[in-house]
This record gives sequence, C-alpha cells and structure tokens, in this order.
Amino acid sequence: MAIIFGCFAEVASHFQHAGGPYLYARAAFGRGMGIQMAWMLFLGQVAAPAANANLFVIYLGEFWPHVRDPVPRALILTGLIGVLAFINVRGVKAGTQVSNFFTAAKLVPLFAVIVLGLIALRAHSAGISAGPPGTVTTSRWLSAVLLLVFAYGGFETALVPMSEAQAPRRDAPFALFTALATCTVIYVLIQWVVVGVLPDAAHSDRPLADVARVAIGSFGAGLVAVGALISFYGYLSAKILGMPRVTFALAEQGDFPKAFAAIHPRFHTPYVSILVFATLVWGFSLTGNFKWNVTLSAVARLLYYAVCCAALPVLRHKQPDDVRFRLPAGNFFAGIAVLMCAALVTQVDRSQSLIVAATIALGLVNWLVVRNRTA
Repeated sequence: MAIIFGCFAEVASHFQHAGGPYLYARAAFGRGMGIQMAWMLFLGQVAAPAANANLFVIYLGEFWPHVRDPVPRALILTGLIGVLAFINVRGVKAGTQVSNFFTAAKLVPLFAVIVLGLIALRAHSAGISAGPPGTVTTSRWLSAVLLLVFAYGGFETALVPMSEAQAPRRDAPFALFTALATCTVIYVLIQWVVVGVLPDAAHSDRPLADVARVAIGSFGAGLVAVGALISFYGYLSAKILGMPRVTFALAEQGDFPKAFAAIHPRFHTPYVSILVFATLVWGFSLTGNFKWNVTLSAVARLLYYAVCCAALPVLRHKQPDDVRFRLPAGNFFAGIAVLMCAALVTQVDRSQSLIVAATIALGLVNWLVVRNRTA
C-alpha cells in the first residue's frame, strides 16, 4: 500500500482540479479510460458501504441474536440506508451535520479497544495464547492481503474534491503519507490486541466487542458494540453524502448519464444520484455478505489503483515540469504496483467477476454515447 500511496502522491501533485482517479486516468490515457475509472470508482464506493452495512448487522447481534435472520436483516438494512437517503435528499446541511457527527464519533471504539486490549494483555498475558498458526498458502495470503487493501483503501475519495484545498498539489502527498502512517499505527495496535487477547480471533464475528468482553466483561462488550455501530453508521452517512455528488459532477460535465445531474426542485439536491447510489448500496448489502462486498470493493479499487499507478510514467512524459512531488524510482515502483494489483485481482470469484465485467461494459457504453460531446 505504501507503493500505491507513493504513486498516487506523485500523480496527484500534477493536478489542482477535482476528480481524483477519474481525472488522473483521463489526463494520462484519454476520456474513455477516465470514464471507465469513474464507473470502477462508483462500483468500489457502492460495495464498501454495503460491507459496512453488513458489519452494522453483525455488531447489532451483540444485543439481538436473531438480527441476522433473513426478515430482521432485510428490515434493518432497509431502514439503515433509507433514513440516510431521506436525510440527504432533503438537504445537504442536514446530511453534512449527520455525517460530521458520526465521522468524529467513529474513532472512539477503535481507541477504546486498543486501551482495553492493552489492559487485558497486561493483566492476563500469562494465560492468553493466540493458538497455533494455520497453514499459510499463497492463495490464503493473497486473500488476506486483498482484504487489507480494503482496510487501507478509501484514501482516493479524499483526492476527488482537491480543487477546494488551498494548495492541492502540495498538500495531497503530505495528506496521503500522514493517512498511511496513522492507519498503520491504529491497525497494528488493533491487530496486536485482538490476536493477543482472543484465543481464536479468526473465528470471532465481533472481535472488537470480544476484546472488551475479556477486559471488563459484558458491559464493555456492549459499550464497544455501540461505538462500532456508530462507526459503521458514520461511514455509511459519509458515503451517501459524498459519493452521489461525484456522479452529479461527472454528469454535469457530460461524462456520465444526464439523469445523474437532476436537481430536486424543492430541496436543490442531486436526488437522482443520491437515490441511485443508496438503492445500489441497499441491493448489494442485502444480496451479499460482509466479506463478499469487501472483496468486490477491493477488486474495483485495485483496478483503478493499477491504472492510476500506470499513469505515473505517462504523466512524467506528458507533463515533465508540472509536478510538486517526485517519487524516487517512480517508474520502477509504478510497475511493481501494477503487478501487485494484477496478482491480487486473481482472488475474485465468479459472481464478482461478472459484476466487474458488467461495470466495464457500462463504462464502454457510456463512453460510446458521450465520446463526441464537447469535453
């Protein structure tokens, strides 16, 4: 991920406009590739909140064991996503307030688990064992790394609105490396306490709550579960607020279907983009489980990560003097990043492959329709 972050840091430092992966692919490889990456970004950002919606249901099981039964699960997912869609259609101010609150609150359960886990390790270190390691095959290792791509991914969405930053070409590389370092520290600590405290962490549905249960009992498990629910809802809220405005902007400039640019006559929000995005998140969360959606999102991300990393040498050739950050041995690392992404994509299953193929087909049709429009 550090290699991918490094490539993105250089590529992002070429630009001061909004667009993120869409903009980078379009500048390097043309309008058609830009549109393809916009659709792939859309797919990745639909599957990611769908995965988090499934996590919400899993952690709600701490209080209601039957929540994962088909009917309760469907009702919870419908209410979860429907409320956020309703709030965001009614106005950006309400959507922003909800998103800001939950985004700030979602870090609380992570820090709580780290502290409680360290307490448990200190108090019970003599009697705690993670158990014998399983057999590590190449396929299992690649599958694990693919899931971690999802954990470290998402940084690219912060690059989409960079035109609103004061100095985007300077700030993007700093922000990326700061985010990578911060996430690494948090994830290492979380992993350390989970593996150290839980005797069979791999088979825990709610590892954060289970760590708290070992540390301070059922009350702690419930408290962390509530925090986790807030975290997952915050993630959903931020995605339903932000991502529809990306498709709205693309439609406004003629690179996405015009319907995505429709504005509600009363609330002045991009209601078609919001409703389409929320409906797809609902559908993916309902038909797929957490791991399935995580894998699909990670594969979609890997495809546009590969294209954006491949853009590095192309942009060095096209815009040799228009860059604020230069990655040492950038061409070499860009090649390594593309090869890594290609290796990890092999872990996709048949159903996910079909969805990715359908998304590529949609992107192609989209490009055929708009290719003669004025850019």
